[in-house]
Amino acid sequence: MKSILISGGTGLVGKYLQKKLEEKNYRVKILSRSPKNENEFKWNINDGYIDESAFENVSHIIHLAGAGIADKRWTNERKKELINSRVKSANLLFDKIKELETPLKGFISASGIGYYGAVTSDKIFTEDDNVANDFLGEVCKKWEDAAHQFKINNIPVTILRTGIVLSKKEGALEKMRTPIVTPLGSGKQFIPWVHIEDLCQMYINAIELDLTGTYNAVAPEHHTSKSFSKTLAKSLKRPFLPIGVPSFILKLFFGEMAIILLEGSKISSKKIEKNKDYSFRFSKLQKALSNLK
Repeated sequence: MKSILISGGTGLVGKYLQKKLEEKNYRVKILSRSPKNENEFKWNINDGYIDESAFENVSHIIHLAGAGIADKRWTNERKKELINSRVKSANLLFDKIKELETPLKGFISASGIGYYGAVTSDKIFTEDDNVANDFLGEVCKKWEDAAHQFKINNIPVTILRTGIVLSKKEGALEKMRTPIVTPLGSGKQFIPWVHIEDLCQMYINAIELDLTGTYNAVAPEHHTSKSFSKTLAKSLKRPFLPIGVPSFILKLFFGEMAIILLEGSKISSKKIEKNKDYSFRFSKLQKALSNLK
């Protein structure tokens, strides 16, 4: 039985991915600060500690660890935490793999579409575009650089730049299910999204089909905040108010972090779609929302 080690395995994506992997008869190991069962292994990033038994018979590491970008206001201290939780954790995994000489077949890391920056434009960003010169771009660049170091040991690296993950419970969609559905700010900013089922299948493909390199993990259908909200309201059978929540209110409430709500561009999914072994189950927002009711 193949063993997969997941960092950040107790988060939204990690929990769902664990379930999907176990359905395919993988043994899944989770790194946790407070292990509660036999498949969880203790690690402490600040202390540089990982239970070495977590690496026994592991073929792939899936690196999902990282403090939530939208969980707290971006103070200077929080910004450091957002970077360190991603980079230091990857560095710790790299050092331990090197020390133990673990013959990994792949290191698969999450990243974000924030790589392209918090900007609204008609440009459709692809994996070949340059990193943005803003805080989100900085986070994603350092995150990805930490993943790429595994190549030094001839370990294949896969990076999934992920949009907003839609799931039935938890996550962004739950917060959007308000009694009256409205867009945010101008409503013209794009919301790149992906159904959690499709995202987890990308991770599984990276394991089973040697899907290496960098991919945008977003659905092919583009939606603005306004069109997304209108589709959501229709799916929920709730009122839709086309007047967006004013930008100044969001900035007052969230501070600098409001930029991730107020800006957004189109992100291309064509590279992942060119892979003959991958196809989206939920390429249309309406179908995705219907599935997640």
